[in-house]
Amino acid sequence: MLPEGLQYNSVANIVSMVKGLGMNVIRLTYAIEMIDDIESNSPNQSLQNTLTNALGAENGSTVLQQILNNNPSFTENTTRLEVFDAVAAECANQEIWVHLDNHVSKAIWCCSQTDGNAWFGDTYFDVPNWQRGLGYMAGHKTNPPSPTQAKSWPALASMSLRNELRQPQSSAPALPYDWPTWYANAIPAADGIHANNTLPLIFFSGLGYDTDDSALISGADLGNGQHFTPSSFAYADKVVFEIHNYMNDATACSDIEPGLYTSAYGAMNLSDPAFPNKAPVVMTEFGFGQADGSDGGAYAECLRDYVTTGQEGGAGGWMQWVLAGSYYVRTGEQDDDETWGLLNHDWSAWRNQTVVDEYVKPFVAATLG
Repeated sequence: MLPEGLQYNSVANIVSMVKGLGMNVIRLTYAIEMIDDIESNSPNQSLQNTLTNALGAENGSTVLQQILNNNPSFTENTTRLEVFDAVAAECANQEIWVHLDNHVSKAIWCCSQTDGNAWFGDTYFDVPNWQRGLGYMAGHKTNPPSPTQAKSWPALASMSLRNELRQPQSSAPALPYDWPTWYANAIPAADGIHANNTLPLIFFSGLGYDTDDSALISGADLGNGQHFTPSSFAYADKVVFEIHNYMNDATACSDIEPGLYTSAYGAMNLSDPAFPNKAPVVMTEFGFGQADGSDGGAYAECLRDYVTTGQEGGAGGWMQWVLAGSYYVRTGEQDDDETWGLLNHDWSAWRNQTVVDEYVKPFVAATLG
């Protein structure tokens, strides 16, 4: 439930490394559990208690001291949200935008059909708490607020509704997995973001682990005569479609591109009447292993070319999974290494400098022009 890597490096240094790639945004993920704990005044909010609960008393104490050594403005009583505030403030200082992504409700590793976070009403996916959490983060101000701050973080550019909505296991206590359920829950959530803060862009994703926005961009009947019609929203000019792609086994661009167009990027083709709901599209997740030459494979090369020059609307935005070189804990494994991470295990350098120099930086430059 904390931004990763702070036991190895400082917030300022990590943001500087992102800046060094030429990137202009980070995707900052959070759990609704963080807001639930704020609302219930839980004692678990402090750095000390968060790390003790996650890692045990001995390892939690060790990691806490490492975090404090690297980030001396924190104390053992600093709250999780205050750590997020510090990340957002440093991003503003270094002119990096923040895309705030609600990844899960319960703070566990994502994503599967059996993790209880999959779909509205799933074991941990309490819809009213989720909607409350989105509104809370939209309107949250640092304490004390910035002198120029009207609402939220100065660097906050956009917010997602939920990461990778997906069909839950059949035994889950979830609502029906269909478009009418999506609409009935997602639109009030977006309304809540806008009611609390009119500034952020709002990212919409559909079904199938964020791979299918087709019914949204086409304006198709979602069921019961309901259509997704952005022009009817108070935030019509804030709508962005997001898409994920992990077709890492693709051997040719023809394996990838047609699905990208009909699932999302048709929304950027102003001359295609099949997709009347026009809006920007951002690929908020794609990625590959950093040490096996995957950057030169069909998947990575085709996505880069398609996003920058291969579709009608001009270059689209993207966010790569993942920056993190390691995790405090993942699926029970403490200090777990992330082989897809751009950073190395101890967050001190790039995991593969060649990938950064020959793939990531040119991709950034081609996107931003």
